[in-house]
Amino acid sequence: MHYWDATELAGRLARREISAEETTQALLARIARLEPTLHSYALVTADMALDQARAADAEIARGIHRGPLHGIPIAVKDLCAIAGHPTGAGMAPGMRQTATEDATLVRRLKDAGVVLIGKTELSEGAYSDHHAAITPPTNPWNADYWTGISSSGSGVATAAGLCYGAIASDTGGSIRWPAAANGVTGLKPSWGRVSRHGVVELAASLDHVGTMARSAKDAGALLGVIAGSDPHDPTSLPDPVPDYLKSADDGVKALRIGIDAAWNTDDADDETITVLAEAMKAFASLGAEFMPIRMPDITQTIADWTPNCAIEAAVAHEATYAKHKDQYGAILSAVIETGRALSATDYQKILLRRMEFRGRVNALFATMDLLLTPVQPFAPLTIARIKTLGAQPELLAKLQRYTCPFDMSGHPTITLPGGFSRQEMPIGFQLVAPHLGEAQLVRAGAAFQSITSWHQRHPLA
Repeated sequence: MHYWDATELAGRLARREISAEETTQALLARIARLEPTLHSYALVTADMALDQARAADAEIARGIHRGPLHGIPIAVKDLCAIAGHPTGAGMAPGMRQTATEDATLVRRLKDAGVVLIGKTELSEGAYSDHHAAITPPTNPWNADYWTGISSSGSGVATAAGLCYGAIASDTGGSIRWPAAANGVTGLKPSWGRVSRHGVVELAASLDHVGTMARSAKDAGALLGVIAGSDPHDPTSLPDPVPDYLKSADDGVKALRIGIDAAWNTDDADDETITVLAEAMKAFASLGAEFMPIRMPDITQTIADWTPNCAIEAAVAHEATYAKHKDQYGAILSAVIETGRALSATDYQKILLRRMEFRGRVNALFATMDLLLTPVQPFAPLTIARIKTLGAQPELLAKLQRYTCPFDMSGHPTITLPGGFSRQEMPIGFQLVAPHLGEAQLVRAGAAFQSITSWHQRHPLA
């Protein structure tokens, strides 16, 4: 039961074949059994979840159906405020604060009848390393391997059957890396598609709030609940939110998928190249059309990402860093100090280059519907290798190669499980869509998953 798709469980709940309370109790028992090893949750909200599950059962019994996730246990990244509960944001324990109101996305989840089962763990401030006081989540496929940054808890909990989907965020790759590392589906929407009100900020113009799930349909259903304009967040997009599930089965026939063969394969390992080749075969069999494109040069864009993130992080932490500097970990402190030292002239140059890059990516979508790329150019990374990133800038740049550019441009992406390495670790690939093209991503992901079974492989019994 813990590995059913959310949409499958929703049907069973609607037909009253099983209750939300039974489902929630079963998941809480599984969390109690596996969490001491996996460490995916910062907080398990058992009492609230059971109350919400009982309320969902009562409404369903009366014929009230709030939507495709009514009664479904979902987790949220511990950046998102839930009234009456602490928000840790991966920071030192002494910096946690109890929220007085829900984040907009949390309110929307509650309005949709979702059961909020807990808050998932993350790296410090959603940057690139876990605080020393926090035990990092463990990859359920193999404890020696990386879980991704920073939505690691969301990826682990979803992969291990400790929730039916999770809210995540992505500033430089933090939905896509954990989705690939844990073998789940990750949907990073267009910047502004989801309100950031009540979500702890890392870098305002780079932060994308999205979803993780075990299928593209589930990820789309979850996005459909939380997306949309919000008067509390003037940067949220006013465009209507489509019914992502309604068009999920429309397929990809005649959809034009762009491929930059050189960019996708240059300096990539054979396992990554094989996963991409197999994905292309699958999409071709479904009727998609491939066209060669040339991706704009991303070298400067990747170089610009760190100082861009740093100056925005310095702004986000301006008040707390001054008071609690001694409680910050070394890596987050270093990026904040980098931001504080950046000149206005240098920052403006970054913004101008970023605008140009965004325009060049937009231009690509005048002739194609989707772009197919790796998530990273090498097979899954061990924790030992990840620890060397600070001393290997070229390896870090390779890791960021396919993720950071689409945070800088704000384009939506979906990460799909596409194969396994020789060490039996999951490998994902990525589709990128034009601005507000999330429905195309859900369609393409659902089509791919209709003829493949990578997303149905699970790490634990």
